[in-house]
Amino acid sequence: MQRTIYREIKLTPQIIQLAVLLVVFILAAGGAELYIEEYGHIVTGMTNQIVWGLPHVFAIFLIVAASGALNVASIASVFGKSPYKPLARLSGLLALALLAGGLAVLVLDLGRPDRLIVAMTKYNFVSIFAWNIYLYTGFFAVVGIYLYVQMERGISPSVVKVVGTAAFLWRLALTTGTGSIFGWLVARDAYNSAIMAPLFIVMSFAFGLAVFILVVKSICGLTGRAFGARLLHRLGRLLGIFVAGVLFFVAVQHLTNLYSAQRIGVERFILLSGGIYTQLFWFGQVLIGGIIPLVLVYHPTGGAKPASILTASALVIIGGFAQLYVLIVGGQAYPLDIFPGFAASSSFFDGQINTYTPSLPEILLGLGGVALALALTGFGMKILRILPTTLSDVNVDPLNNSGKGA
Repeated sequence: MQRTIYREIKLTPQIIQLAVLLVVFILAAGGAELYIEEYGHIVTGMTNQIVWGLPHVFAIFLIVAASGALNVASIASVFGKSPYKPLARLSGLLALALLAGGLAVLVLDLGRPDRLIVAMTKYNFVSIFAWNIYLYTGFFAVVGIYLYVQMERGISPSVVKVVGTAAFLWRLALTTGTGSIFGWLVARDAYNSAIMAPLFIVMSFAFGLAVFILVVKSICGLTGRAFGARLLHRLGRLLGIFVAGVLFFVAVQHLTNLYSAQRIGVERFILLSGGIYTQLFWFGQVLIGGIIPLVLVYHPTGGAKPASILTASALVIIGGFAQLYVLIVGGQAYPLDIFPGFAASSSFFDGQINTYTPSLPEILLGLGGVALALALTGFGMKILRILPTTLSDVNVDPLNNSGKGA
């Protein structure tokens, strides 16, 4: 087995073109934010009924994926799986970048980013949102230390494992806090469920790993670094387990709601009569983001092909956006049950299905967050020794490659 050597990535014409494209999206997002700040949220599709729109879908996806992206490093240091160790540095860097991109979208979507100073100086500790500020900032600190101890020479593996365990537990807390934002909202029948916390945890596993697979495979291709087929196959099988877990918890979520007479209405709306939300649930979330990826990664012959795993990863990401759109926007589209057991009708949209159409500024703002996360990842790999010079099967997993290990 060769010694793993980490090197900064070198600029190539393809990388420069990609960097320019990312900068264009970031600048477009900045322009969209200034436009929203100048004219207010009236220029978006959001209303008094649907206050969390497409930017929140992007932001929550990036935050959840940030937690999941760290999973590769956790498997290496916490659970002692050596084949994942060469990927651990990139795992930590990508986790930090994704969280930064997600939080940037949230802050800019406020319309008044200066109000963040109030949120940072005055805390309402009975609010889950205040708790999440500590979880997010703590994640930066813990993962930053975790990345440092991985890269610094002379640090004992036992220290790396201790810090890695702390990062693993913190990321579970972070995703639990994000899921609890929805799980503790009692006013929305589509939210308000204890299943939200574990659902978001397993969602983070799937979304983060799918993003990680596409990022590492793409950067290896752009820099001419080998990426072993067996390693990719291993990651693909792991992705399949996480996707199956998401489908399981989604099934538990909806079966539990169907058991409650109070939530029959919202379940009928999401599963049968919700229009775009029903279509996104069955075709986007379940089929594209769940069943097809499972078929691709577990097919007896096709599952070992890199194209199948990469396609499955892309479909999981698409399905993830669909799932969060149905959860966040669809959950608000269904009317509030202000007076349970009674019918309410007024000029304030009581009892009416709320409508929402994403606007161009919202789309640009969300895509800008994704571009920022990728740009930060690329910048980190340019200035730091994050990526190994080779990720070939012989270098990463020699025993398994030679048939002597499992």
